[in-house]
Amino acid sequence: MIQLLISEPLLLLFIVTAIGSAIGRIRIAGVSLGVAAVLFVGLAFGALHPDIKLPEFVYVLGLVIFVYTVGISSGASFFSALRRKGLRDNLLIVGGITVAFGMTVLGTLLLGLRPGVAAGLFAGSLTNTPALAAALEQIKVLAPPALREQWLADPIVGYSVTYPLGVIGMIVVMIVVQRWWHIDYQQEAKALKLPGHAGTALENRTIRIMQSDNAPQSVGELVAKHGWDVVVGRVKHNGTIKLADTETRLVAGDEVSMIGTPATLDAITQALGTASPDALDLDRHALDFRRIIVSERAVIGRPLRDLHLHDQFHAIITRVRRGDVDLLAHDATTLELGDRVRVVAPRAYMERISRFFGDSYRSISEIDLLTFNVGLALGLLVGLIPIPLPGGVTIKLGFAGGPLLVALILGALGRTGPFVWNMPYSATLTLRQLGLVLFLAGVGTRAGFAFVSTLRQGDGLIILLAGAGITVSTALLVLWVGYHVLKIPMGLLVGMLAGLQTQPALLGFALEQTDNDLPNVGYATVYPLAMITKIMLIQVLLVILP
Repeated sequence: MIQLLISEPLLLLFIVTAIGSAIGRIRIAGVSLGVAAVLFVGLAFGALHPDIKLPEFVYVLGLVIFVYTVGISSGASFFSALRRKGLRDNLLIVGGITVAFGMTVLGTLLLGLRPGVAAGLFAGSLTNTPALAAALEQIKVLAPPALREQWLADPIVGYSVTYPLGVIGMIVVMIVVQRWWHIDYQQEAKALKLPGHAGTALENRTIRIMQSDNAPQSVGELVAKHGWDVVVGRVKHNGTIKLADTETRLVAGDEVSMIGTPATLDAITQALGTASPDALDLDRHALDFRRIIVSERAVIGRPLRDLHLHDQFHAIITRVRRGDVDLLAHDATTLELGDRVRVVAPRAYMERISRFFGDSYRSISEIDLLTFNVGLALGLLVGLIPIPLPGGVTIKLGFAGGPLLVALILGALGRTGPFVWNMPYSATLTLRQLGLVLFLAGVGTRAGFAFVSTLRQGDGLIILLAGAGITVSTALLVLWVGYHVLKIPMGLLVGMLAGLQTQPALLGFALEQTDNDLPNVGYATVYPLAMITKIMLIQVLLVILP
């Protein structure tokens, strides 16, 4: 059986991912490992024999696809977060990495570890392969020729022992903390008013205008005055139903259909009048409504105001359904491939509107291979660019940093001329899952034997415990300061912790725990600086240690 797994890497890949996926579904005390279980199954298989491992290409490909899809889907929110509190978040993460650096130096001096082992300890406890690569390049410069091979082996030993616990330790800390501090991610999402969660589901309500002192005021004036997050669909005036817009003036006796959250609609009802038993949104005598799939690339990445729907088709969009979430359709809303828009318009225009948006399932089931491959190629090229640092040190963003940085920019742009960079929601999720599974299976099988072998050596246990101490202490410090001092939402914070580790497995686990996209935002916000900081500090470590 071992020889079969050695000779058939594809078979090994699918066995590891199948078993890992099955184990990941098992819930114990309400917690499951999810896709992260693939890593642990890979470690178990890799421990059986030194040649049971997937080709390096497998995990590199998985890593590139994973970070690119994370960047594409998080680009807009990343730059938005960076403008708001991105500096605070990055300072917290850099502070955590610096603490881990200090603990590594202290532990090395107390335990008498060699500098190369210390570098591997630092890189492994923070699960950063580019940092390990930077250490090896630095050792090639520093090591005497006669000792070069031994010095090059030391970081790999420290890394292989501490890397698995760098992942496991963080997952354990997340589980313990969310139970210890009684974290309710659903309640947190509700408080933050994240779309698609309790209290944020959209509904349509018909309101009869009763407050004569508010009339005549336009819809735009009312919304601006009260700060209501609402979309107005139709208005019934003197028995005639027509589309409403920001210039529509409401007078006593009018009925108006509004779309928003229940809390917002309650406030509007109290301010303007009373709820009406008439359901204007269901009246199809004068105006019809339809859900239409956005598959036409010409409308992607453009604000709704630039589509001029009212001028072309006497139509408005009231909601945009993205994945499983309904969003209000405002003038500044930009559409993505695979969105489903709720259009209200005269029935005679519906077919023309459908053609305008595409309305094709087949089109959104296909990835634009041109933009996908161009984006990945640009990311890989950026990752190869040498970045000079003070002291004659040169670093590269590598396979992870380059694609992520480019994807963040392209995701924020949305489109460049005829090129639409964003992908359909379903395709993005599928590719992200595939990339993560490939990465975890590849890393797990390749690290398994070295992990077990090093543990059997005399100092293997000491290195293991030192790495676990660094990992757990850093995680607890960052979570405590972030949650209790800086008041960062835990959903965002666990994503930042995954970014501190530059670890896709942790991000996958965080996403399954929170069941929302906050971890993606936290991860993408801090990942680039976290990686660069670790690459720089590991080289400093080798220089300052005796």
